[in-house]
Amino acid sequence: MQIDGNAAIVAGGASGLGAATARLLHQRGAHVTIADLNVEQGEALVAELGSRADFIKTDVTCEADVEAAVAQAAESNAPGGLRISACCAGIGWAEKVAGKRGPAALEPFERVIAINLIGTFNVLRLAAAAITKNEPLENGERGVCINTASIAAFDGQVGQIAYAASKGGVVGLTLPAARDLASVAIRVMTIAPGLFDTPLLAQLPQEARDSLGRQAPFPNRLGVPAEFALLAAQIVENPMLNGETIRLDGALRMAPR
Repeated sequence: MQIDGNAAIVAGGASGLGAATARLLHQRGAHVTIADLNVEQGEALVAELGSRADFIKTDVTCEADVEAAVAQAAESNAPGGLRISACCAGIGWAEKVAGKRGPAALEPFERVIAINLIGTFNVLRLAAAAITKNEPLENGERGVCINTASIAAFDGQVGQIAYAASKGGVVGLTLPAARDLASVAIRVMTIAPGLFDTPLLAQLPQEARDSLGRQAPFPNRLGVPAEFALLAAQIVENPMLNGETIRLDGALRMAPR
């Protein structure tokens, strides 16, 4: 499926992996709706991109917010209609299951699950429902939904119980979602990035970031968001990519700590 002339919604698209994905889809001719809680960053990105881009404040855990964002994307002037959904919204939390101070707090675990897993499903289900209204393309497909997991889904480290569980859930829903949506010709894929140079890691000292990057066998550095976006674009364009999670990590396998 070509990107040019179609509409895309990018949840969590105001910064990091989502912003890079929005930029590349826009560069390749899509009308991009950026759905994010950060109004300042979202509006700044739209101003940078110019025409064929808009922003809507969106909490991915809120049904009404995501419904409004999907509707805005579907009502864009893109001749192909809404055919691309990418969900990059997510948060992290570090805490052990139990320790000297007692059990882990329940509320942060619930919040991570709510945003990373339930929020992803919320975007997926509502975007897919809108995409079903499209007429099939020449190859028969209607559109594609791309989710974001993490290698923590497979290699969760000490203290990553909430994050790993949430991302493991995203991996787990990928194949059944693809099977559910096969009858309406919508593909579902998930990207599981490793250590990427995102705003979360930007808070660390440069020395710490360099040390993290050296853990990857090759390339021996942190990934850059543009590389995530390149894979997202390839998923859109390659009709045989469906029902799978792709690790994007430079052969990194995380140690326990």
